[in-house]
Amino acid sequence: MALVNTTKAAADSLAEHSESLGTWITHHIKNGPEWHPFPNVHLHLPHIPPFDFLGMHIDLSITNHVVMLWVAGFIVLAMFLLFLKPKNKIQTGFGTLLEMLVVFIRDEVAIANMGEKDGRRFTPFLLTAFIFILISNLLGLIPMFSTPTSNINVTAGLALTTFGATQYFGVKEQGLIGYYKNLVPHGVPILLWPLMFIIEIMGLIAKHVALTIRLFANMNAGHIVLFAFLGLIILFKSYLISPVSIGFGVFVYFLEFLVAFIQAYIFTVLSALFIGMSVNPEH
Repeated sequence: MALVNTTKAAADSLAEHSESLGTWITHHIKNGPEWHPFPNVHLHLPHIPPFDFLGMHIDLSITNHVVMLWVAGFIVLAMFLLFLKPKNKIQTGFGTLLEMLVVFIRDEVAIANMGEKDGRRFTPFLLTAFIFILISNLLGLIPMFSTPTSNINVTAGLALTTFGATQYFGVKEQGLIGYYKNLVPHGVPILLWPLMFIIEIMGLIAKHVALTIRLFANMNAGHIVLFAFLGLIILFKSYLISPVSIGFGVFVYFLEFLVAFIQAYIFTVLSALFIGMSVNPEH
């Protein structure tokens, strides 16, 4: 039903505006100052005048993806506050599923990649990241909602939380000099040490840039492919193409469910690895 509604809305939109398929796809995946929670309902979000700060042009206006982040955050809080009982009580219903998820992230992600002590210590952070990213990924599969993780600013912000955690806890555990000294492998000749240090710093930054791009690109790609298949009906102006278009659209739609889980899992595992290497370089 959701895909049928999406297809009908897609057909009406493209036919009404007589746009090219590429322009129409771009319109539906980009961020904007409006939210369309229901058909023919346009909510204009608050606009905050931009300002300059330290040479940077900053715009704090509320956009569609910002609202989606609020929705995802509200869903995460509601899930754990309403359904998860205290640990001294037996979980029931949806709380059982949440408990299984907590145990999975703790045992198979945190402890498996960081060790017993650090794994238990960072489980709350990793669990929050996984659930929040997963909900954000899945929002775009609901009609009238969009995917905030298809915005590179959002994925960059998420990657910065991991980067900040690696630097803060790495320095806290090893000291400022000890942490950055341990970035370079032991046994490197002293003449090569400055070059290796620069390479390791660049590699450290590149890992978190890759964390940003991976999530952003995968969540964008699925939506582009889905809208491209749906738009073929209007592009060719023939119902004969509809079985192929709808068939592949349904396949991509369900494939995106799988991608949403996989990308949330990959982001969480890589975060666990990066933080684990920073607090315990010998692990």
